[in-house]
Amino acid sequence: MKTLGDALAAARAAGLARLDAQLLLGHVLGRERAWLLAHDDAPLSGEQAARLEALMARRRAGEPVAYLLGEKEFHGLMLQVDARVLVPRPDTEVLVDWAIELLRGDLASIEQPAVLDLGTGSGAIALAVKHDCPSAVVTATDASGEALSVAQANATRLGLAVEFHRGAWWQAVADRRFHLALSNPPYIASADPHLAALTAEPGLALTPGPEGLEALRTIVAGGADRLEAGGWLLLEHGFDQADAVQGLLRDAGFARIATRQDLGGQPRCTGARR
Repeated sequence: MKTLGDALAAARAAGLARLDAQLLLGHVLGRERAWLLAHDDAPLSGEQAARLEALMARRRAGEPVAYLLGEKEFHGLMLQVDARVLVPRPDTEVLVDWAIELLRGDLASIEQPAVLDLGTGSGAIALAVKHDCPSAVVTATDASGEALSVAQANATRLGLAVEFHRGAWWQAVADRRFHLALSNPPYIASADPHLAALTAEPGLALTPGPEGLEALRTIVAGGADRLEAGGWLLLEHGFDQADAVQGLLRDAGFARIATRQDLGGQPRCTGARR
């Protein structure tokens, strides 16, 4: 009978990353990775082996591990995710940390700061901000009704009160104004070769058009009229787009423009104050 060690060795031989194989095996068995490592010689039933092989085949075809598991951890929250939404990335936690820093610093004097997450997807950003700053009145938008269904389900399961609206960027919130708006919009140029490895994820959440700056330009253009005086706009962008985003913010009249690096040391988030 095949053991867990045999299954992991076969997965690696088939080209799966070690961590991916461990996560999938743990999912099949309902066990944590630490348990797997301590029970290398435990037997794997025929049914379990078949389930594992099916998951591995889907992973080899390019489906993200998060979709196969049905969940992804983000900023301490476990979110349910599937092919309707982009998989939350660890680098986006930099954006959330910046927002929380502002809410506890520059914006701390506001009793119930109005916060907006533009293009919420799974709800990751909005829910993380609400979880860490309960006094914030958080609103989240998305053009995709399917994405909003995922985000709303996550909010309900986590018991976090976030208001959701469907629509493209600022259009979803009419004439409302906010103290803080943040977004991880699509920013990959449509001809970027990296898109080939991301075909399982929703294309509209990845690329806005030929340049990659289209969504960012729209968000910045509407930001000055939708932010309260002294309000902040924080944006995630591509590693090579910081100068362009800073220019957009400067041209729109924003001040205190700054860029922060992601976990790999690349310029990933740019923000500014109205």
